Amino acid sequence: MGRTDMTVKIIGGPGSPYVRKVLAALTWKGIAYEIDPIVPFYGNAEFSRISPLRRIPVYVDDRVTLCDSSVILQYLEDRWPHNPLYPADIALRAKARWIEEYADTRVGDVFIWKLFFGSVIAPGVFGAERNREARAAVLAKDFPEVMDYLETQIPEQGFLCGAFSVAELALAPHFTNLAWARVELDGARWPKTRAWLARAESQSALGDLAAKAAYVLKVPPPQHREHAAALGFHVTAQALGTDTPQRGPMTA
Repeated sequence: MGRTDMTVKIIGGPGSPYVRKVLAALTWKGIAYEIDPIVPFYGNAEFSRISPLRRIPVYVDDRVTLCDSSVILQYLEDRWPHNPLYPADIALRAKARWIEEYADTRVGDVFIWKLFFGSVIAPGVFGAERNREARAAVLAKDFPEVMDYLETQIPEQGFLCGAFSVAELALAPHFTNLAWARVELDGARWPKTRAWLARAESQSALGDLAAKAAYVLKVPPPQHREHAAALGFHVTAQALGTDTPQRGPMTA
């Protein structure tokens, strides 16, 4: 894989599937990075200034500050086209972008905001009670609808668009957060998806990042920085986190 002399900065902790999406892309392209592993709900005023939706990741280099994972990946591809993450064929490239959009929106809404947020973030960060009825409704309708669709898109072998691509980087990380929300993926009902996920995690940095994120998430958010450093992440000199959580303008 190619390398670059650039070291970029990522604001956001590896517990976020969107952060892991970008970190795995940086690793794939051989771009060094340092990380400020904050949970977005603990971001300070400077974080709000550079991420007006109070979402992560935020990407910073010598030319840009970007706040959306899909925009970040396209920028990385345009600036450092080696080890491409977008298919050369225009039809496959369009498919990869569609899968990325579906992952960022529909999968993110169901897996992250309706299941992970309700089961992990809301009670763990904001002290809210878990809504078991709402969770059951999502698992009965929204979740199987998403999974049934994905099962029709995933091949028996290989990856979504032929070679490993942005499609894997966008979709696979959500399943880790799904597992943290204690939702088991039924391998008998969705066998292609389960096998594909194992391939995606083993042939990229996604599996390693998921394991490290699980370790970081064992401690309260104000301690994430220390634990990330212990795992070998290069942490930034400046931290944009606080000890008091607050909701963002688009928080569920």
